[in-house]
Amino acid sequence: MLEETQDREEIIERVAALDIGKAELVCCARVPGPPGKSRRVQEVTTYKTMTRALLVMVDRLRELGVTRVVMEATSDYWKPPFYLLEAAGFETWLVNAKDVKHLPGRPKTDRLDAVWLCKVAERQMLRPSFVPPPPIRVLRDLTRYRCDQVTIRTAEKQRVEKLLEDAQIKLSVVASDIFGVSGRDMLAALIAGQRDPKVLARFARGRMRGKITDLEEAFTGRFGDHHAFLLDKMLHRIDAVSADIADLDERIDAEIAPFATAAARLDEIPGVGHTAACVIIAEVGIDMSRFPTAHLCSWARFAPGIKESAGRKKGNGATGHGNRYLARVLGEAALSAGNTDTFLGERYRRIARRRGKKKAIVAVGRSILVIVWHLLNDPEVGYVDLGSDFYDTHLNTSNKKRNHIRQLEALGYKVTLEPAA
Repeated sequence: MLEETQDREEIIERVAALDIGKAELVCCARVPGPPGKSRRVQEVTTYKTMTRALLVMVDRLRELGVTRVVMEATSDYWKPPFYLLEAAGFETWLVNAKDVKHLPGRPKTDRLDAVWLCKVAERQMLRPSFVPPPPIRVLRDLTRYRCDQVTIRTAEKQRVEKLLEDAQIKLSVVASDIFGVSGRDMLAALIAGQRDPKVLARFARGRMRGKITDLEEAFTGRFGDHHAFLLDKMLHRIDAVSADIADLDERIDAEIAPFATAAARLDEIPGVGHTAACVIIAEVGIDMSRFPTAHLCSWARFAPGIKESAGRKKGNGATGHGNRYLARVLGEAALSAGNTDTFLGERYRRIARRRGKKKAIVAVGRSILVIVWHLLNDPEVGYVDLGSDFYDTHLNTSNKKRNHIRQLEALGYKVTLEPAA
């Protein structure tokens, strides 16, 4: 049976490809040959990656009438030529290096790589990677830097806890957050030279007042001047990073203003707060025309890969490694949603009981991403929670009805269902 496909043997008439390095790049341009000849001609030139040299390359490509320029995603070196070519009006494609593997057994040089990339590009055998528009890029830089700063602060807090363990101070056993108001007062007293466990325990506030006896036991250790010096440096570092994060939050709020409506709609999803909504928009943008529904989950690596050979499926169905910033925020949102009395919360708990928490995080993260796609794709669509009883009132009822019908049919009965009056 013949099946229609979307493949087309269409050659891009005027195309260029760049093999990019840190100091220089190789540009291969392929254009039609002289009139009357079917062969194509190519020009391979090496340019420095300084701005003036890149502008010379842009002018040359414009003289050749090139319409599409393709380049591999090599570290961050692709950004200067990409942005200049994009601003000059070229159709600029960034492609994944895995999609442009050089044929084995052939010599590999920058020149040959550029030619090979150009030949593959002119035959429409590549797909462009998602590169967000400039406003989203600015937001992405801010949200990613904030994420990195949170990681740095977390690492520094872990160093504090390890330092206290070294000094036999078991504060983290008694207090759930040693960096709360009470904990910071106690740590400040330690740095100031206070070593009496009873005095240190009296800094407890609120509900921690009921743990004074345990705190006295926790502060019975061998905290010395060496520990005080290191603890002081660590706490100053934590405070400095926290101040930077607060400044970043203000700047992110200013940059998210044009997309405030989209961020507010994402904020309605259980587990997704304002900060998470900003990160999601920074990573996927707001134009969902780039992503058919299934493709967004595949691009984010929240869909299992399919590997089949000789009629047998291989692999363990792993999703692979995708955008780590998006994966992180979706994982945090899934964990947060798991503590809510909502459909996503019940979905997390059901899967966690049967298959473990890691599987549940990925499954609920994918569900959140599907919801994100629908909310961003259609501004008229609003989020409606199905409720934590959805599985009991819908799926379980349907399954029971189906099973009973099968049992009766197996006994030789013909079943007709009518709703009760």
